Amino acid sequence: MDQPQAPAKRELLACPQCQHPLPGDARTCPNCGVDLALLALLAERAFLEGVPQSAPLPDTPESVVPRIGEYLLEQGLLQPAQLERALQEQRKLNQKGTRRLLGQTLLEMGLVDRETLDRAVTRQIISLHAALQDANRALERLTELNQIKANLISNVSHELRTPLAHIKGYVELMADSQLGPLSDDQTRALGVVQRAVDRLGRLIEDLIEFSTASREGLALHLQRVTVQEMASQALERSHEKAEKAGVHLVAELADGIPPLTADPVRLTWVLHQLLDNAIKFTPGGGQVSLRARLEPPAVLISVVDTGIGIAEARLEEIFEPFHQLDGSPTRRYGGTGLGLSLVKLILSAHGTQLSVHSEEGKGSAFSFALSLDGAGE
Repeated sequence: MDQPQAPAKRELLACPQCQHPLPGDARTCPNCGVDLALLALLAERAFLEGVPQSAPLPDTPESVVPRIGEYLLEQGLLQPAQLERALQEQRKLNQKGTRRLLGQTLLEMGLVDRETLDRAVTRQIISLHAALQDANRALERLTELNQIKANLISNVSHELRTPLAHIKGYVELMADSQLGPLSDDQTRALGVVQRAVDRLGRLIEDLIEFSTASREGLALHLQRVTVQEMASQALERSHEKAEKAGVHLVAELADGIPPLTADPVRLTWVLHQLLDNAIKFTPGGGQVSLRARLEPPAVLISVVDTGIGIAEARLEEIFEPFHQLDGSPTRRYGGTGLGLSLVKLILSAHGTQLSVHSEEGKGSAFSFALSLDGAGE
């Protein structure tokens, strides 16, 4: 096989660790095994952190190694006073518009020699390489644990479906007096059981939905649908809960909103979930509003409540799966903590994001925009 040829008028690059010549397409040094991709990553970071785009990246290895001065001090290769002199000189050059690397400045001032600088740079690169490998191993382990968690949730949830179906079936038979007459107290008790069974069923479906989305992503079934249709279904499903909670449910949908392309089942569920959350955290006498208005080229949909609100410092926590802001055993508000995580996944699959504005004691507003031209932007 022919060996790769060096570009014309340009020397082959050398490995910063062992100085072995490198093929042009090398990812790791064939001699010592150092990860050359690390150099590219560090060079890119240095570029993004302030190297002007018009200025070429220096070819020297120390250009991609951060805080070389601190490292030289730690190794006893440079004195603090010498480093300060070099930094002052570097600042003067920067003020004149000349970008100069600290390593270059140290060399020009005669404070270190090239061999010392190269050796320090090489050792730093090796340390960074080792740290990157450790981080990658930790990330792989976290990925494995997350997969195990998702599989466990999915398996347990599916196993719960069958016994729950049996319970639900017999409860319905008893409630319909098909297994014998019931007293008034028994009827009321069965009503409580039915509501608990329905709630448990919804929680299991949320668990299955979340675990499936975590492992496989969300498959959308897109079709043309109107906001009015989805809002009407979500409001109808939320009406009973709002009535029992003494919360006033309001629809504020602008006229003239054209159809859009989306998954109507999932988006209706999103609206219902946002309404359900808003009702849950709004005291009796409060109001929950479902709003939609045109903001071309999109439609903005919001659920606004006059509830207890969320502290600004804790807004990000509400999207963490299996997390409740009140995690105590005696918490007032139930749930798995999956609702908003699923909402976020569904909206992300539609190409949009959920924004939250909230003030403690005054209420919250959850909003997202859907493109009128498709399933989001």
